[in-house]
Order: sequence, then structure tokens, then C-alpha cells
Amino acid sequence: MGPEETLLHSWNAKDKHEVLERKSSSYNPMHSYLLPKGDSKHYMQQFADMYFLRLAKLKPSVELIAESDWEEFKIAGESAQRVDRVLDVRQGQLCWVAGTIYIDMPLKPNILEDISKDHWISGPPPRQAYYSNDTASQVMLEDESGRLRLTGAMLQSNALCTGVIVAVLGTENSNGDFDVLDIKVPDLPRQPQRWERDDAAVARQGNMAIDRTSLEGNKIALISGLGISGSQADQVTLSLLTEFLLGESLGSDDQLSASQISRLVIAGNSIADQTPSLVPLPETGKKAAQKKYGYDSAAYNPAPITHLDTLLAELLASLPVTLMAGEHDPANVSLPQQAIHQAMLPHARAYTSSTFGAEGKENYEPGWFDSVTNPWEGDVEGWRFMGNSGQPVDDILRYIEIGGEDGQAAEGRLEVMECMLRWRCGAPTAPDTLWCYPFQDKDQFVIEECPHVFFIGNQPRFDSTVIEGPLGQQVRLIAIPKFKETGEVVLLDTETLEPELVRLDAHNAQGV
Repeated sequence: MGPEETLLHSWNAKDKHEVLERKSSSYNPMHSYLLPKGDSKHYMQQFADMYFLRLAKLKPSVELIAESDWEEFKIAGESAQRVDRVLDVRQGQLCWVAGTIYIDMPLKPNILEDISKDHWISGPPPRQAYYSNDTASQVMLEDESGRLRLTGAMLQSNALCTGVIVAVLGTENSNGDFDVLDIKVPDLPRQPQRWERDDAAVARQGNMAIDRTSLEGNKIALISGLGISGSQADQVTLSLLTEFLLGESLGSDDQLSASQISRLVIAGNSIADQTPSLVPLPETGKKAAQKKYGYDSAAYNPAPITHLDTLLAELLASLPVTLMAGEHDPANVSLPQQAIHQAMLPHARAYTSSTFGAEGKENYEPGWFDSVTNPWEGDVEGWRFMGNSGQPVDDILRYIEIGGEDGQAAEGRLEVMECMLRWRCGAPTAPDTLWCYPFQDKDQFVIEECPHVFFIGNQPRFDSTVIEGPLGQQVRLIAIPKFKETGEVVLLDTETLEPELVRLDAHNAQGV
């Protein structure tokens, strides 16, 4: 808060005010998670191909690490031998093998069991957590040849979930189980240099290098979980957010800080959960007639998306915005969620690219407003950003103990984010317990380049740390809280990548 003399006071013609200009933003999005369009997009393929594609991509990397670390490993004079397939493991032989982790949990949903049951009986509500303290859960390693059950204390000390590619060292016991002595994961991939992708594009065009000194001091605003419901209760906090980002509130010092915000990234769930409730029968007792295409205009509420469009249009007049889709937003449910269509945002789409529909092509130029996929990655101020709206982290927490009894514990979020990067997979539990598109040629969730900033939206609270990789990689991890519940915005310095937490709150807002 600035001093009192900078706030409201009587007008004086002799007063001179500094005209602030917002910092420019360097923005170069990637289109890694775009799905095919038209007739080339279909769901007739088998999901099992995704696991084989993931294993084929990451197996060489994890085998290289395992071979380097276990080359001189011996027990009682016996050296560890590499085995190509899990079914080639022999009893009593000290060896190591790579494959895909599969965890069989009694509490985990099983589509085959659901189909075999009487479909006239309504099923129980979905469980929030699959983890249990009993010994019924089984960890297995599988590849194209078959499965091998894993045992040992090492499984308890390493966070694992279905879909992770690992290499395990151990021996097969008399029960046919593989006693694990050590586990290796692919670890962080290569990390590009800052401005590497931007400078490469400039070099291909034959232009001279860009002077980057004018871009110092920028900040990126990260926010998630706006949860716009269209009610009057949203207006106070959203007005505070708008005034803060546009520099229309507080004193001159705060306005100067707001002018340094060069881009706003909204990490999903801009719309509140609109899960429809059960519709009661009419007084006549007869079932209502089925609506055409399943659409019921009486049940549809256009207020949330209208308010979001108004908010974006107000911000876009001064600030570029990247809008990610989220679990509750009007987009496809399965990952990767495609961008919220511009037709739903008639006022904000005036700021979109003139080359709309050419995403992923050479002639595409991002606009002031960029509606993107979930997950998403791109270069902002030369740094590689990668993030999602929170579904992969929430689903992984259902597999492990730190997720708590309900799988929604606030603890352990950064640990899961670090594991995802070291696993080199942005959504390892897809397609087992996380809905996704059945890829056939390439698993788009495999992380091929290490980001500089990895953020997750819609988390219970703010948290951040820096992790390091074996080749000197450094990644800033950021858990972005839900704005509707916390009123918090994360500001990330583009030079130091240090986050700053800003809390916007209205006194006694619940009573307004």
C-alpha cells in the first residue's frame, strides 16, 4: 500500500504524474498437445498402444542410467546382468530389467468389472483415493512380453504409480516374485538454453540477433481457479483482481509494480463446477420429453462464460492473456483438453491471432489473447514454461500414501511434481485412471525437453521450490492456489524466476 498522499486527493493543475507503460512480453507458444481435427480424429484405437509407445521412447534413457549405475554392482561376487524382457528373468539370478509399472489396487475403478455387473443397479460414487494400507495392492512390471510382480521395501520408499517407466534391480524368489533392491527412473531430460528456440527462429529467417536488455524486470502473473459462477458473489474479488492487474488501485509504487506484469497465465477452472443436479419429475409424474441433442435450455446457465468473457475483454485492453482449459471449463473432458473455443468468448476473441486455425504451422503468430490446451508448454521471456490445470497431480495422489485418505492432501504436491519431471511423463496415470485421447503414433505426455518453470494450477495452497537434474538442469516448481478460495496471485520474476505471492481480499466479503 502506498502513502496516503498518493491516494485520492483534491485536483491540482500543478501536479505532474508519470505516465506508466506496461512492459512488453516475448511469447512463443508450442503446440505439443493439439489433437487431430476432422476425420483424422477418432476413438476406435486401443489404449494399450500408448503404454508401448511410452516404453519404446523412455526405455533407452532409463537403461542408459541403469547400466551406468549398476555396471559394477555385485553381491557375493555375482555381477548384475541385464535382461531384455521381464519374462526372461530367471530365479536366483541377480539382474535388472526395464519396463512399465502397473499397480493393481482393489479400490481402483475397473471398467471390466463395471461392465460385467448388472447395469440396472446404480454404482457407488467414485472413490477419492485408491491407496490403502493393506497388502492387497500389487506392484507389477510389464512390457510387451508379460508381467512380473515386484516386492521389497524399496517399493515403499519410492513414489510409484501406474504408467511410470523404470528399471529395477534384484532377483526372482521361489514364489516367482521379483525382490527389488534398487530402482532407476529416466530423470530430467535435456534442458534448452534460454532464448534457444527464439534465437533459432531468428537465425532461420536470416535476421540479426535481438537485444534482450529492454526486457529486464518483467513479471508473469500466474493464476488459477477463478471459479466464476455468474453470481454477485464473484464481483468483489474479480473487481479487485482487475484493478490490481490494470494498475487502477493502490499507490504509485504498486502501479509501477503492476506495469511490470507483461503477461497473465490462467491455469484452468475459470468457470465454477456446473455439475447438474438431478432434475425432479414434473407434478404430473410423467417423465419429461427428451430434448433434441440432449440440450435443455432451461438447465443451461450462460452467465459464467459471459462474465469470463467480460473479464478477459477488460484485461486484454492492457495485458496479454494465456487462457488454459480446466476440468470445469467448457472443453473436452479427456486429456489433452483442447482450447476453449473462441466462439464462446465473443468480446475477447477480438484480441486473438489473425491466423486462427493455423496453430502448429509456420505461419502462425500468437495474438494478444491465446486460448491454449491443457497441458500446455511454451516459451515466455525465453524461458520454457510447462504446466497443467492439476488433474494429473490429483490423480497421482490417489495412488500414494502422502495423498491422504481422501487423496486430496495439501502435502506432497511439490514431490509429485518433481516425480513427474523425473519420470519424464506429464500424465503417467493416463489412460488407466485419467481419461485421455488414444494416441497411436506418439505419446504426447512424454516430456522430451526439461522446462525452466513447471506449474500446476488449482492446488490447495501456494508452494514453490527449485529442483536440479544430473546435467545441471534447474527447474522452478510452482503450485498455484485456487483464486476463488484464497484470492492469491503468483508473480514470477522473469530474470530470477523468483515467485512473489500477492493476496487480494475484501474485508467481510462473505457478508457483502
